[in-house]
Amino acid sequence: MNQFLCGVHNDDMSLFTDFYEVTMCASYFDNQDFRPATFDLFIRRLPENRSYILFTGLEQVLLYLQTVKFTEQHLEYLKHQGFKLQFLEYLRSFKFTGDVWAVPEGSVAFPNEPLIRVTAPIIEAQIVETFILNTINLQTTMATKASRVVHAARGKSVIEFGLRREHGIDAGMKVARSSYIAGCRGTSNVLAGMVYGIPVFGTMAHSFIMSYPKELDAFRAFVRSFPDRSTLLIDTYEEFAGLEKAVIVAKELESRGFRLGGVRLDSGDLAESSKKVRKILDDNNLEYVKIFVSGDLDEYRIDELLSRGAEIDFFGAGTKMGTSSDRPYVDVVYKLCETMTTDNVCLPIMKLSTDKLTLPGSKQVFRYKDSEGNYVRDVIALDSEKLLDADPLLVKVMSEGKMVYTLPSLNQIKDYASKNLAMLPEKYKTFTDAAVYPVELSQKLQELVKVLQEKIVKNEIDNYKHT
Repeated sequence: MNQFLCGVHNDDMSLFTDFYEVTMCASYFDNQDFRPATFDLFIRRLPENRSYILFTGLEQVLLYLQTVKFTEQHLEYLKHQGFKLQFLEYLRSFKFTGDVWAVPEGSVAFPNEPLIRVTAPIIEAQIVETFILNTINLQTTMATKASRVVHAARGKSVIEFGLRREHGIDAGMKVARSSYIAGCRGTSNVLAGMVYGIPVFGTMAHSFIMSYPKELDAFRAFVRSFPDRSTLLIDTYEEFAGLEKAVIVAKELESRGFRLGGVRLDSGDLAESSKKVRKILDDNNLEYVKIFVSGDLDEYRIDELLSRGAEIDFFGAGTKMGTSSDRPYVDVVYKLCETMTTDNVCLPIMKLSTDKLTLPGSKQVFRYKDSEGNYVRDVIALDSEKLLDADPLLVKVMSEGKMVYTLPSLNQIKDYASKNLAMLPEKYKTFTDAAVYPVELSQKLQELVKVLQEKIVKNEIDNYKHT
């Protein structure tokens, strides 16, 4: 993916931002404001029926921060938008020089916990906001949804099948990546298979079968091309008539030393049909033939199917998982929490807006586990604090604009996510009415919040009286 994505070259990513980011940075520049500032990226609140998020997208953020720059074409465009030449000259040599802390990809996380902490000259920290938010929102939303679908499947394989309904090329690639991290066995997205090394899966469409005069002819033609890895779609016309023909083809393959991989159902009462299909296959000594189902599947439907005793080996989850149709975004925000004076004094900052209060200062998240390693509670603390018997989650990933973190492979991230999800108790993974995971503030952070609230309110009142 080093060339073009959605018609946009990777070198253009610096302009993948909201206009107000650039106007704010231009004003910082005009006022010669280059003080270091710290921003937190966090999830303000969870979507309904979610009790956790699965954090993904960090790798793309770090690669962007290492390479972001403004080209002559960008500067010319910004010039026509009315920006001053001095500011454009500053952008000409722009690069990110800050420090970044983050929780590892594949981490389970909860509201208000810093997931990424950026400390840099305020212009640098500000101008990268939109890209970071966009990247983390999409991938974390999709990974969280996919993790719920995989959990619903109870150990059965889930394949990400949503490419044709996902929102463009960029989303299609990131959905495949984040779904794989979340536990999907593979994807239908061939490009994602090549770029990320994700296993690719596919069967056949109804159109292939309809293009032949007879269903049996279509089955025979397909297995002639793929005798060792065919899954036959049996419900184009009538599923049990289709199954009867699939059994014929399976026996023909056996006589040639091959095995039919599976049969696929895409409509009807999947629970009842799968049980009948399984019996017919077994009665014909075709126990090895897998049953693959698709058709508007999500965690709720899969859970319902398996609760009814469905005999299903593979789930092809498409539109509803690939768009996170019930909750298509997370309330991810990127907020200023600290600045530094010219005398290197840190000034904690917080926002007091109704329902949008933010936590001040540079922070760390500590996670407590029980004797078996299961997650018990998290504590958000000041970065200077050390809490006993708890694991700090944020690790330093960039220093002075250079990566100081070895990016894990996709399979390593997938394994890490699997372990994280396994350590989250079951009561937090139910699909409705899940328990609320406890996240607390340390005593020192609580005290800072109280003092700062009082100070901000007093200053605002005093300043107003003197205007």
